[in-house]
Amino acid sequence: MTPPEAGRGIGSGEETTTFGFPRDTFRILHVSTGNVCRSPITERLTRHFVSQRLGVLGGGLIVESAGTWGHEGAPMEANAETVLAEFGADASGFVGRELLDEHVIMADLVLTATRDHRAQVISMGHSAGLRTFTLKEFTRLVKAIDPATLPPLEDGVVMRARALVRAAAALRGWLLAPTAEADEVYDPYGAPLPFFRSVGDEIHQALDPVVTALTGVPARA
Repeated sequence: MTPPEAGRGIGSGEETTTFGFPRDTFRILHVSTGNVCRSPITERLTRHFVSQRLGVLGGGLIVESAGTWGHEGAPMEANAETVLAEFGADASGFVGRELLDEHVIMADLVLTATRDHRAQVISMGHSAGLRTFTLKEFTRLVKAIDPATLPPLEDGVVMRARALVRAAAALRGWLLAPTAEADEVYDPYGAPLPFFRSVGDEIHQALDPVVTALTGVPARA
């Protein structure tokens, strides 16, 4: 297994094993199709919002992305970079990746843009079913979880994140989407900037309660 390239996640300087992987981490993997539009936006907004809440980068949380038909080595779409800049998020240094088995194996939580992406991840195996959700599905489940039932942030963001995923998986069969389209984030590839902005807003609204649940800190007013 080849370790992911350096710099893809939040945090640095973690204590590592002899294989070069951090000992106590929680990996969030965002998945879309080409890994040049939706999943890069979601990856970088997640990092940005976590650092806003906690004031620092780190704590063992790693955020990365890949595409089921990933444009390996490709830069992020220019409109996606513009959307991130408007949120104050950092788009620099991004490189597209094709989704590989090792990415799914190492992920503690996989958040996909659509139900088709979710199905593709789960079909890869690796016991991914209980930790793979569409982004909007995960948001819906997280909103139903009582924050008081999660470990406090003082116990570490990794422990809190693991508990959050277990709680969401337990609720999945009880809180279904009102419509099939409710769990989808549609592809803006090739679309004009206004459509990218609408997708960015959609992702932002879905991410906000997730990051709040992960960190225990609400967004700043």
